[in-house]
Amino acid sequence: MERTILDYETVSLDEENKALVIIDQTKLPGTIEILSLTDIEDIWDAIYLLKVRGAPAIGVAAAIGIYVVSERFDAECTDMFCREFHNAKDYLETSRPTAVNLFWALDRMEEVVSSNMDKSVAEIKRLLHDEAVQIHDEDIEVCRKIGIYALELVKPGDGLLTHCNAGQLATVKYGTATAPMYLGKEQGYGFHIFVDETRPLLQGARLTAFELQAAGMDVTLICDNMSASVMKKGLVQAVFVGCDRVAANGDTANKIGTSVVACVAKQYGVPVYVCAPTSTIDMTLKSGAEIPIEERPAEEITEMWYRERMAPEGVKVFNPCFDVTDHELIAGIVTEYGVVKAPFEKNLELMLKVNDTANRTDH
Repeated sequence: MERTILDYETVSLDEENKALVIIDQTKLPGTIEILSLTDIEDIWDAIYLLKVRGAPAIGVAAAIGIYVVSERFDAECTDMFCREFHNAKDYLETSRPTAVNLFWALDRMEEVVSSNMDKSVAEIKRLLHDEAVQIHDEDIEVCRKIGIYALELVKPGDGLLTHCNAGQLATVKYGTATAPMYLGKEQGYGFHIFVDETRPLLQGARLTAFELQAAGMDVTLICDNMSASVMKKGLVQAVFVGCDRVAANGDTANKIGTSVVACVAKQYGVPVYVCAPTSTIDMTLKSGAEIPIEERPAEEITEMWYRERMAPEGVKVFNPCFDVTDHELIAGIVTEYGVVKAPFEKNLELMLKVNDTANRTDH
């Protein structure tokens, strides 16, 4: 039986060769190419060039990546190892500015080093390995829980719309926004799913449509400017999207065009749910206005997808990779601990505090 994209882990650790293994998503859907990375420059490039992308997957890749890089440090003493680790962390943090999971995962790995300075270099490397594996495994369970809570918000036969790719290809398994779709498929919900192509990188067309079709779901691909049409016809009962960062007030940054979908959904009374692991919540930022927005090369719009350039030479191009959806447009933020609703600032803080206390008690 021929393998599909779902038969490969998006991000994993090759234990034998101590390498970061990823699917090169820039080659999809035409070619499934698996990359094995050990050099920090190659790992940086993979994150920056979107060979691995999606906030959770970026976090997992960063954790595994800095572990495999640290395995090759020549440092014999702990102090020297620590300096090399910090330099590697600082470098990897420059690869993508918007997805907070990148910094969250690298901070977790750094904490392993800083809290074990009394141990040998070999022991610290072993602990880094264990933390990277734990971050990988946690991502699967977090996405599954998001799917369980999100599934309670819809009913069998509903039409769902998603924007960009917050699917399995953006995580280790299940995805965030697609988690209820995968779990719904397992339980026979019979969803009708509309996938925005998502300009300018076409991650909906190339990735979401690709993986959901491989899973045997009822998928219809639409252009970004068709969301109003399908909502007005009553074909969509809920919108599920992922995000790369949630501010304290509930504003969320997701792939460019998400805010347009949310505005349209508001017009037609369709609820918008943002599926977000708590690792994407950044309570240090008061609002979405403080979220750094990455800008991409102009060529992604003017010529990347065409045989010949499709825009006049010299024309000015504005190509932000993300936009911010105002919290007033969001019906709920679905986390691994449940659905958070307005007032977001109060309820996000409460949810994080309650579960942080519970987690500390468990450990």
